[in-house]
Amino acid sequence: MPLDHPRSILLPCLAALVLATPARAAVVFSCTVGATGINFGTYNPLSSGGTAAAGSWTVSCTATGSGSATVSGTLSLGTGSSGSYAQRTLVSGTSRLDYNIYLTPAYTQILGNGTQGTYAPTASGTVSAGQVYQATGTLYGFMPPAQNVAPGTYTDSIVVTVTY
Repeated sequence: MPLDHPRSILLPCLAALVLATPARAAVVFSCTVGATGINFGTYNPLSSGGTAAAGSWTVSCTATGSGSATVSGTLSLGTGSSGSYAQRTLVSGTSRLDYNIYLTPAYTQILGNGTQGTYAPTASGTVSAGQVYQATGTLYGFMPPAQNVAPGTYTDSIVVTVTY
């Protein structure tokens, strides 16, 4: 028997083993995030109860490829013009109006990035290729009462990020 004979038997066996290995499912997710702003309307500095308003966020993830997989993500909010989660501020020229964004209408859990005592909500779901996974939520805004501010249009911009 020639020396290369054992190799010629081994190679077809390896080829059969590779062909018999099941293919792994490959799912790729592409996600988008959207949000509607919180419009507080007209602020009354004489109101003893503060001012509340709500907005919303939506995350949609589309699965492509083959098979199914679980997508999970974390929603985080930036600090806005204040640079702090402790108290966000709306700005009109040099005037500032304090507010914050919360996870619940009890106004106790500040939405942020999960640091400095803030919360960054997570969601997950199993999605098959060709399907869309969608998660939605409410942004609860609150401005404390008795802020002595000049009349004007106050704005702030918050960056919403989804990590998946």
